[in-house]
Amino acid sequence: MQKKPDNIKDVSSLDGYFKNAQNVGFQATNLGTARSILTQMRDAKKKGKTTVYLGFTANMVASGMRGYIARLVKSGLVDAIVTTAGAIEHDIIKAHEGYITGDFDVDDIQLHKEEINRIGNIFVPTQRYVLFEEIFNKVIADCTKEHGDMISPSEFALECGGFISKNKPDDDSFLMHCAKMKVPVYCPGITDGAIGLQTYFYRQRNKKFGIDVTKDMKTLADLTLNAENTSALILGGGISKHHIIGVNILRGGLDSAVYLTTAVEWDGSLSGAKTREAISWGKIKEKSSHVHVYGDVTINLPMLLHGII
Repeated sequence: MQKKPDNIKDVSSLDGYFKNAQNVGFQATNLGTARSILTQMRDAKKKGKTTVYLGFTANMVASGMRGYIARLVKSGLVDAIVTTAGAIEHDIIKAHEGYITGDFDVDDIQLHKEEINRIGNIFVPTQRYVLFEEIFNKVIADCTKEHGDMISPSEFALECGGFISKNKPDDDSFLMHCAKMKVPVYCPGITDGAIGLQTYFYRQRNKKFGIDVTKDMKTLADLTLNAENTSALILGGGISKHHIIGVNILRGGLDSAVYLTTAVEWDGSLSGAKTREAISWGKIKEKSSHVHVYGDVTINLPMLLHGII
């Protein structure tokens, strides 16, 4: 096997680590490659030469990574977000009330009796969702006045961001910054969560009301088809991941992609599928820059973004 020009580097400081991550080995090498690709994305975006998608799952927003997601939007790097219903819910709630640091090994029966919901070692009191219901009804009332009874997920997300900006400004809210910067937030699975439940309740009072996920398909497709070059940073898996790579089939695939995930590929799941698998589908181009970094996003995302944005 032909040796690469750079050998494994021994590092003894964070500065040395960030400078030489690609030559540290194991997942540090993948993280170093991801930093290089993301730097290229950032530079291309500044020149107007790429369209950047950001995908993430709800647990990222429940955690402290919500601030980094907002920062990515504020930096101007992001052209479109694809996420899940839970991410929108957590962003709205956390703009008004915080979550609690808990424990993975707590007694869940006792938590249920105390009306506390667990997301790993993050605790969310049920009262937070009572608050969400109040906000949802206010936002929907405004949204239907603006867009009619049949709204799209992106219209709802835009209205949520505007509500936060007006009533409870929060610099760590990605919805607020998306509304300010006109970054669309697509949520193809929006009825899977508290939003879906509240939509059901609201429709009992207004039979004409609904959230049409197909209403966003044209704007997302137009964004993709009109792009000179497309790039994606995807945190986690599921529907938010696939909606990004799936729409890019329309143009022969993404030109660059960075995945951060804990999921594995041997069970055939989309969440664990590596970037190379997407090439077989035409979701990422054969000639592209891409990397899959294994590990907890709450550790890897700050490492990835350090010094880049």
